[in-house]
Amino acid sequence: MAITKEQLEADILALNGAIGSGVRSATVGGQTVTYNTSASLIAARNDLQAQLDALNGRRRRTRQTYINYGGRGYDR
Repeated sequence: MAITKEQLEADILALNGAIGSGVRSATVGGQTVTYNTSASLIAARNDLQAQLDALNGRRRRTRQTYINYGGRGYDR
């Protein structure tokens, strides 16, 4: 049975609500799930968000950091 976009969005909202209120349990997929840590709760939310992005055809962006080095003039 495939999960719909609306169900994913509702589950993400439930997890965001749990993260925001500081509790470690949320109702996901019709079942109440208790997570061990807040980090596992955030990881579950990120996983659902990645699934929703895949359904919407969005690619997950990676973070790129560019460092510009101007130097201090010691190379003379």
